[in-house]
Amino acid sequence: MKHALKIYGPAGLLVLVAFVVAYQFIKPAPPQHVRIASGGEQGAYFIFAQAYARLLAREGITLEVVPTAGSVENLRLLREGSVDTALVQGGVSDPHDEAGVLPLYSLGSLFYEPLWLFVRTGPQYRDLGSLQGQRVSVGAEGSGTRALAMRLLSENGVDAANSTLLDLEDEAAASRLRAGQVDAALFVASPDSPLVRSLLQDPGLRLVSFDRSEAYSRRHRFLNGVTLPEGVVDLRENLPAQDIRLLAPTANLVVSADTHPAINELLLQAMQRVHENGDWFSQREEFPQPDLLAYPLAREAERYYRHGPPLLQRYLPFWAASLVDRLKVMLLPLVLMLLPFVKVMPPVYQWRMRARIYHWYDDLEDLEAEIMRSDASAHAALRARLKRLEEQVLRIRVPASFGHLQYHLREHILLVRSQLRDRD
Repeated sequence: MKHALKIYGPAGLLVLVAFVVAYQFIKPAPPQHVRIASGGEQGAYFIFAQAYARLLAREGITLEVVPTAGSVENLRLLREGSVDTALVQGGVSDPHDEAGVLPLYSLGSLFYEPLWLFVRTGPQYRDLGSLQGQRVSVGAEGSGTRALAMRLLSENGVDAANSTLLDLEDEAAASRLRAGQVDAALFVASPDSPLVRSLLQDPGLRLVSFDRSEAYSRRHRFLNGVTLPEGVVDLRENLPAQDIRLLAPTANLVVSADTHPAINELLLQAMQRVHENGDWFSQREEFPQPDLLAYPLAREAERYYRHGPPLLQRYLPFWAASLVDRLKVMLLPLVLMLLPFVKVMPPVYQWRMRARIYHWYDDLEDLEAEIMRSDASAHAALRARLKRLEEQVLRIRVPASFGHLQYHLREHILLVRSQLRDRD
């Protein structure tokens, strides 16, 4: 055992040093607490964020849902590092895009998020241009609704100089629209939004169709023309009474460059489960998708859309898959160091053990040569040297598997002694 340690000990120490060096490159463990900027508590963003939170909780990750005014505020919080991920409306301009700050990436688009224009029944508002001179709710400051509404209203000649544009929260806008305190209200929301569902079923309100949706989508590539089919809201009441054309950006789940890759992979799986069934405007498994993006696609998302969930996460709990994934860098020094050791060290060990025996043959051959040249007067000294050599050989300690070599050496010493005796 002692001999083996002398040979394999330095090799093991070298492997240990390689592990220590490799450990410096191990990715940090994923955080146990993550924050997502969602939107208003009555909106679809908040509902979907809570669904993600429930799915991540199964893997031991707490996803804190942070209510906000909307996409503009979400982007600000994400840039500041106050949240790790955010739901963002496509087409919302980001004032920090060219400021050299922390880059943002999309995990994919999630669903069509139509622009809904509700007006009171009676006045025949046909499009955005007909709202000039009216009281219009354009969404709260910091919301994606306001960002899109102001852009499209301006293109139709409606602005604060000729109309009353009100920055109202969605609930307040709906309440004042029903009360007749505003003439029209714009909302950007998923059809899953409870507020939108209630407005669609309100007999005192009318949803305006964007008959020029094709023109809008050609002018703004982030907008898509979608159709709300006749009767889809309520078949018995036939709501709506006819097909209605709408404009729809897509909602994206956006992360910062600092968001842990393992968290991105968990979010992608949550997105798949929550949105794969589609809705009024999309087919089953149409979303999530790697197109219609607000920001470049994250690397984890590229792999996910090509190959599905990571192999380890298909068969292991998240914590175990994450641990193995982080420690796989340790396998590199293990393979690079141990494979040569497996091949090289056994021969080296055998050579070292044989060398403990074989180097005595040099002394024995020298004695034999001197015996052949000597006369009787030198035999006593040669006999003493031969005895010392034999005593030293007897003190050699080798493993039992190499004991036969020691016995062979001793036999050869006896042979040389017999030669000396013959010359007396």
